[in-house]
Amino acid sequence: MASHETPLDPVLDDDEMSRRDVILIAAGGFTAIGTAAALWPLLDQMNPDASALSLATTDVDLAPIEVGQAVTVVWRGKPIFIRHRTPEEIEQANATPLDDLIDPLARNVNLPDDAPATDENRAAPEREPWLIMIGICTHLGCIPQGQAPGQYKGEYGGWFCPCHGSQYDTAGRVRIGPAPENMYIPPYAFTSDTKIRIG
Repeated sequence: MASHETPLDPVLDDDEMSRRDVILIAAGGFTAIGTAAALWPLLDQMNPDASALSLATTDVDLAPIEVGQAVTVVWRGKPIFIRHRTPEEIEQANATPLDDLIDPLARNVNLPDDAPATDENRAAPEREPWLIMIGICTHLGCIPQGQAPGQYKGEYGGWFCPCHGSQYDTAGRVRIGPAPENMYIPPYAFTSDTKIRIG
């Protein structure tokens, strides 16, 4: 009996191979487009909504804030302390030797990370009476006192955190207490002589 051997894979001619390639490529393309269309709502919902984008920056008019006054505004859910410092407060901050500070760094996002914590590096550039910083104690995230008139400002005339006793000077630098770092300076810029934009 003669045996007949048949190949396992039939040999396809070039026309048939081309049609199969086109069908596979088209099917892959439609699958990719369908997957992207199905995932788009999921990815899009991760973008911040309009209310969040509107809080990305905060504009503040400094004109009504007199020398010696302080206000608190909100930026991205955080309290921002703005103080129009007196000449005495500025002099006191400038007279403090850097060796007396717990944290020697400025903690100012507008400057290099290793900028020293001089009053000049903490205050508004070329507008030294203005101090703008995030009003959160760097120990456990409490909000220090010292913004409102009559509040205890601690031994250094700046801010006092009643939770654990940290004290900050008139440049917002930690001087006493468990807080390890100076209060942070947020990103901001003057948009006019009397207005700033935080963020």
